[in-house]
Amino acid sequence: MRSLELKIPPLLLLLGFIGLGWVLRNPAYPQLGFTPQNIVAFIAVTLGFVVIGFGVLGFRRQHTTVDPRFPEQTSTLVVSGIYKYSRNPMYLGFSLILTGWSLLLFSIYTAILVPVFMVYLTQWQIKPEERLLEGKFKRDYVDYKASVRRWI
Repeated sequence: MRSLELKIPPLLLLLGFIGLGWVLRNPAYPQLGFTPQNIVAFIAVTLGFVVIGFGVLGFRRQHTTVDPRFPEQTSTLVVSGIYKYSRNPMYLGFSLILTGWSLLLFSIYTAILVPVFMVYLTQWQIKPEERLLEGKFKRDYVDYKASVRRWI
């Protein structure tokens, strides 16, 4: 099954899950307006974009690649900023965006997509990245993994 590893760009995967959520939604939603549900959805999506932004900024500051399909092109192990709290803030941000989307669509089926998305990312994107980073950065990455959680 390694043929699936690192094949689908995570952003494309997110967009696919967003589309699938739309297909599976409750037809009565989304409802426009300032409902508590919509406010929480907006906060989750906004927080997702902020977390992604900090993740990208951390990579840019270290002049390393942001493209997750090619982790072997990573030039620096980024462990500062938001990376002190999450090894995968961009994927965490994607999950927050998908969570907000599922709240907006108000459907159990779209809510189920969030953990499915996270499991897929963990299995087919994160674990292969971790193997490559451990091979490249050796003990530094092993120590980093021991001190910072995968998601939060």
